[in-house]
Order: sequence, then structure tokens, then C-alpha cells
Amino acid sequence: MPTFLYSERELRWFSAPKLPINSATYAKLRSWLFDKGSLTAKLIELSEGNFRVEVLRQIRARASLSEALALKIAPCELCVVREVMLLGHDDAWVFARSVLPLSSLTGTLRHLRKQGNRPLGAFLFSQPQLSRSAIVVAAIDRRHHYVPLNLLGEESLWGRRSVFYLHAKPLLVSEVFLPSFSQALNTNLVLSTNRNNAPSLNNGTSQ
Repeated sequence: MPTFLYSERELRWFSAPKLPINSATYAKLRSWLFDKGSLTAKLIELSEGNFRVEVLRQIRARASLSEALALKIAPCELCVVREVMLLGHDDAWVFARSVLPLSSLTGTLRHLRKQGNRPLGAFLFSQPQLSRSAIVVAAIDRRHHYVPLNLLGEESLWGRRSVFYLHAKPLLVSEVFLPSFSQALNTNLVLSTNRNNAPSLNNGTSQ
């Protein structure tokens, strides 16, 4: 299993990008970055059900300072840090990092300590009392040590994060769209265009 450290060197999260970094990719991903629905459900639809979660690591650790501020917890508080890949058609489409304070993982949320390869998003969006903070985005590259190096390409990747609240308990989830996801979007667009332009078999007569 690859090992990697998380550093927030120069990584900044914004409600909207401040600089036109990788603007073509951002334009393609914008609707995905700011979509307020279940990313898991959208990925399952895009992959036509060929979707799975692969856990990279799950440990008890402290949140970064930025994450602690977002969660409104003390920097010394222990959390479950879970990092996974979301795969469509066996390609790594999304890198996801969840920071779950141990103080949140009590009562009905205690089972999230052992989520395994079950998608966290599927559980969250099944909860009727779920609420969510505003989504913020960031351009992420090798300098930040946020995504495993073997998942990175040469260009900056776009990621997003937000805080989910269940029973007033905060859970921070970030998702970074990987290069293979952009390729999947391009392929899906081509397939959709071809389907729309395919000649009709209807000869215009009533049967």
C-alpha cells in the first residue's frame, strides 16, 4: 500500500476559484464540483453501475489545522481519517478524504468507525436530517502532498470539500477528480452525441 503524508503547503480552498488555473478542466468539472447531490449516485450512473470503493488507508490521527477550523474542533482532537479511491469501470476517478472526529462517531454514527469499502456518501445521503456547509474548491498538485503521487497527472487537479452535519455532529469530506475522470467525461459525451445523432430506424409509417 502506498504511504503518503498530507501537507497543506500553499493549498487554499475557495468558494470560487481566484485564479484561472487549468481553466478548461475547471469549466468541464464545474457542474460536478458544485453539485449538492450525492456524488456516489452520480458516479454509479456515469459508470452504469460498474462502481466500487477501494480503501487506501484508515487511521486515527489529528486533522490538519485547516480541517480542524472547518470542523470547529480543537487541533488536538483525534479523528478517523479515511482515504479512498472511487472507481468507475475499474479506473480511479476520484480520490476522497474524510475526516471524522471521534466525538462525532458516537451513538447512531458509531458504525462509521468501521465503514470498510462501503461508500460514505451513500450512507450520508440516505439520512433525512442531513445538512451541509457551502462547498469550497481548490486546485491541487504535487506540491501539496494531498493526493497519492501515483494518482496525479502533470496538471493541477480540482477538488472540493464540505462539512456534513448529522445530529449536529460534523464530518468533513473532500473529493478530488482524477485525470481518468475527465477522460471518462469526454468518452461519455462522445457516446451521448453518437447516440443522439444515430439514424432512426423508424421509416415514418405507423405499425
